Amino acid sequence: MEYRPLGTKGPLVSVLGLGCMGMSGMYGPADRAESIATIHSALDAGITLLDTGDFYGMGHNEMLIGEALRGRKRESAVISVKFGALRDPAQGWLGYDARPAAVKNFLAYTLQRLGVQYIDVYRPARVDPNVPIEETVGAIAELVQAGYVRAIGLSEAGVETIRRAAATHPICDLQIEYSLISRGIEDAILPTCRSLGIDITAYGVLSRGLISGHWHKDAAGRGDFRAFSPRFQAENVERNLALVDALRRIADAKGISVAQLAIAWVMAQGEDIVPLIGSRRRDQLAEALGALDVLLAPDELAAIEAAVPKGSAAGERYVPAQMAHLDSERPARV
Repeated sequence: MEYRPLGTKGPLVSVLGLGCMGMSGMYGPADRAESIATIHSALDAGITLLDTGDFYGMGHNEMLIGEALRGRKRESAVISVKFGALRDPAQGWLGYDARPAAVKNFLAYTLQRLGVQYIDVYRPARVDPNVPIEETVGAIAELVQAGYVRAIGLSEAGVETIRRAAATHPICDLQIEYSLISRGIEDAILPTCRSLGIDITAYGVLSRGLISGHWHKDAAGRGDFRAFSPRFQAENVERNLALVDALRRIADAKGISVAQLAIAWVMAQGEDIVPLIGSRRRDQLAEALGALDVLLAPDELAAIEAAVPKGSAAGERYVPAQMAHLDSERPARV
């Protein structure tokens, strides 16, 4: 495993991170024992970056990670936490709260659930339109000064917000969706981050399994949010799976899996991009780790680009109500 600093001001992290959201039911029923075994296998393989959100399973994900880390040195994991999403008892979404008092309240509960004394990277899950980003980042900066947080990150923020946040306090990374079929950051967000020394932690590198090479139509079961995700709907999924077939021909010729090809492509876009792999099982993790050995030559990158041109995916990343919360999708001011 290789390790690099996360941005110019962040912690040293593995070049692959483990996104733990799927271990708390977002993709259907979760397996606690297998989830913990997967976290252990990731740590044993040298993965240090563990990403979670305090609203994943209404705290379940943080408690799961806390259990998995019990008995291990705190320094063995770099814990990244998103906060601010509000949920109801029926698991519905109520919006976001990034007021300074709420920031500190959320962190207090997170520390308790994880059983740790500090969080390595703390970030608002979405930009709260009712709270200036300077106030949110300023509140986290106070937590940095107090020793409860080590570094500040952002999630799904647009260019203007990134610049304002970075002017308030050093930002180590922006967590945002980035994959072969989600390349919106390339136009303005990625260049802005690079100009400010902010890394990208890329989630959705396999588009929630859609471009993993293992997905098939109608695979989403009960409790799986992909059953409502636009790119998995009947009018879009056939077109998107045709893109996967084109990738499969390239992967087969190279003797690797489609998932490994897709992860390797993200890694090839720059050393300042850290893919978060959403493995829920040890076999998925082992496959993803195989991407570390994949080197893509210029002609192979060109072939991938031809197979999956930018903007070729059918359907939006989220349903309209969720898209409306994405500061990253708002047009940048000229």
